[in-house]
Amino acid sequence: MIALRQVSLQRGTQTLLEGADLTLHAGHKAGIVGPNGAGKSSLFKLLLGELAPDKGELEMSGGQRIAHMDQEVEALERSIVDYVLDGDRELRRTETALEQARQREDAHREAELHGAIEALDGYSAPARAAQLLVGLGFVQADLARPLSAFSGGWRMRVNLARTLFKPSDLLLLDEPTNHLDLDALLWLEQWLTRYPGTLLLISHDRDFLDAVCDHIVHFDRRTLALYRGNYTTFERTRAEKLALQQAEAAKQQARREEIERFVARFRAKATKARAAQSRLKMLERMGDIAVAHADSPFHFSIPSADKTSHPLLVLDEARLGYRHADGRETTQLDDVKVTLLPGQRIGLLGPNGAGKSTLIKSLTGDLPLLAGRRVPGEHLAIGYFAQHQLEGLDLASTPFQHVQRLSPTAADLDIRKFLGGFGFHGDDVFAEVGRFSGGEKARLALSLVAWQKPNLLLLDEPTNHLDLEMREALTEALASFEGTVIIVSHDRHLLRATVDEFWRVADHGVTPFDGDLEDYRAWLKSRLEGERREARADKAERQDAGSAPREDRKATRRAAAELREKLRPLKRDRDRAEKAMEKVQAELVGVEEGLGEAALYTDPARKEELTERLGRQGELKSRLEGLEQEWLDAEEALEAAEAELNGA
Repeated sequence: MIALRQVSLQRGTQTLLEGADLTLHAGHKAGIVGPNGAGKSSLFKLLLGELAPDKGELEMSGGQRIAHMDQEVEALERSIVDYVLDGDRELRRTETALEQARQREDAHREAELHGAIEALDGYSAPARAAQLLVGLGFVQADLARPLSAFSGGWRMRVNLARTLFKPSDLLLLDEPTNHLDLDALLWLEQWLTRYPGTLLLISHDRDFLDAVCDHIVHFDRRTLALYRGNYTTFERTRAEKLALQQAEAAKQQARREEIERFVARFRAKATKARAAQSRLKMLERMGDIAVAHADSPFHFSIPSADKTSHPLLVLDEARLGYRHADGRETTQLDDVKVTLLPGQRIGLLGPNGAGKSTLIKSLTGDLPLLAGRRVPGEHLAIGYFAQHQLEGLDLASTPFQHVQRLSPTAADLDIRKFLGGFGFHGDDVFAEVGRFSGGEKARLALSLVAWQKPNLLLLDEPTNHLDLEMREALTEALASFEGTVIIVSHDRHLLRATVDEFWRVADHGVTPFDGDLEDYRAWLKSRLEGERREARADKAERQDAGSAPREDRKATRRAAAELREKLRPLKRDRDRAEKAMEKVQAELVGVEEGLGEAALYTDPARKEELTERLGRQGELKSRLEGLEQEWLDAEEALEAAEAELNGA
């Protein structure tokens, strides 16, 4: 258990917590949310013993093993798999003691230490470490490479693997998804849902919080508020509280009307089946989101260029990749034929390293084509955002100067008003960029893109370093942007709310993807399963290559008959789960339709009814998730059995 009782905490002149209370029980998976600078990371330091409360007391269960992800990683020459294994210090100490016992030829001590390593699950440790690294996007050939051979983002992935590998009862993760792509994020999501200990997670990814967390801890005006349920439940509950308490009813109504205009606009465009319908559902939820974020300091729009071209940009029979200094070429994508039209809204999906960022850079013209043609439209105006652009900011200048250099004749008041939408108020517009946090630099870089009025927005992981409030403002700005948008992002909420179609970048090509993010998850899983089956088949073929073939056909037929018999209960389990899912889904639809009644949130006499309906919604969602997992497990078991039967 973790308990904060009347805790006050001050850092420098800033009071972060004042008389805060919080109780978390073993096994809770809690998301920690609040504005940047509210004290989320300081809470972790309290739990780690690096800070002490100025007032009040912190109580924690004794003997808890805590795993915490360091924010900086040294560029060591140690292989990445060894670096991950170093996370289990007890195992490493035992292995060192075993080596010393061998050198002393102390057989009795060796036997004891072998037993200790087995108790620590040490003999499977290298395989478990490798599995974590592969799940986070590394390939087998990377595992023996030194940590120093990787960039900062990839070193952070290794650091995350080490943190997950470390035996723990309490896991503290601070923005673990910042350096992940969508594939690695989906893998991490599944890993954390299976983690048996207590999890405290700082994240600005709402879908990630929804999938992993069963409680939300909200930093709110120097106090801590604990909400039961995932982030969506928290947002709706908080929206209810704000709707009852908020004096600025006119402002709230204006925000609702703005969201309704978004919905009306995109409902007419929702003709692309699952992908568009998914986005429409997200936009319909934005009324609740707008209320919960009504006090956000960020509200901005991205104006589009006055003129456009049809088409905006064409790549014809293009070969994309890199040309090295010695003349060698590395091709990532071949025979790329894409035509970008005004108003298209495209999300790029694909496995790690498949070439999504390469495609974006080639579209901007920053990366020359290896072959083929890039044909820009006459009025093409590109707005490009990528993480490396943060490094290109002038650290000695101010946000005001950055914008003024783009438009020397712009009025000072217009520049200050524009920057205010990105959270730069008052003297902040004249502060040196070198003193800014990563989130503040990302906001400034986005503001410079928006100021230039593009008609083609190319965004490569735009939400890294942005907090939830700024992500929501960006989502709304992109939803109302009139130009063409192409996005690479691991933020599924952003993709659902702003994208009408997906392109899949995989297998050295770019193709339209007929589906939504759930379909992509299924495609990715089947792809990984196929790769594993192929690897197992190759291994079996190698093992059988040297032995004389002796086939017992009678035994094979008997085994196949037994397998067919196994399929029957698996099919029954799958069908049972599917029927139960349909029943729960139908009830959930009814409950959510009831929750759409506006009077439910404004009539104080119906507060108890609202609470009951929200609770029932949470129960049904939880039950539906469990049934979906049952169905998935049954389907996987059935597919595996059928594959084995076909092989027999």
